[in-house]
Amino acid sequence: MSQQSRPTRPRDAEATRARLLQAATEEFAAHGIAGARVDRIGAAAGANKALIYTYFGNKEQLFDAVMDVHVTRVLDQVPFTPEDLPGYAGRLFDFLLANPHQLRLATWHRLERSGTGHEPGGLRDSMRQKTEAVAAAQAGGQVPDTLGPEDLLTFTLALASAWTPTSPMAPASGRDAREHRDAVVEAVRRLVAG
Repeated sequence: MSQQSRPTRPRDAEATRARLLQAATEEFAAHGIAGARVDRIGAAAGANKALIYTYFGNKEQLFDAVMDVHVTRVLDQVPFTPEDLPGYAGRLFDFLLANPHQLRLATWHRLERSGTGHEPGGLRDSMRQKTEAVAAAQAGGQVPDTLGPEDLLTFTLALASAWTPTSPMAPASGRDAREHRDAVVEAVRRLVAG
């Protein structure tokens, strides 16, 4: 088949960018930044790896873009309810179980990107707003103030992620995810009850 008779595929920069982000999510979750390979990302996305540099700059900036997408996703899909921290913990547990790459990516970010000046989009503001919301709920008497708002939020987040696939205990548990979810919600309920 000659070059002239080969059908041309219309270029769709947004679709290509989306495929690169999806392929990069898989690659970074499995290998981190140092172990990730742009040639594998390009091949998995069905795109020339040079487009990674065109769209994102370099591998670290591609990772940052992946983190921004995933942080925005969890912030959008898991509504924070300071007056119902057990319910929030249950929803976050469900989200993390359905999206196992979320915590892997966050772990790689802490290991390989901390101190670089890049904070995933909206994360710092979200944590500040959540802490302020817990403090306001405590001031309004909706949540006991036996623990400080930062501690209460941190413990809630930790409990919600305790039984995800990245947990060292999860594979050995043998219990159903629903049982773990119930335990997480109950643990946060007791934490909030003081």
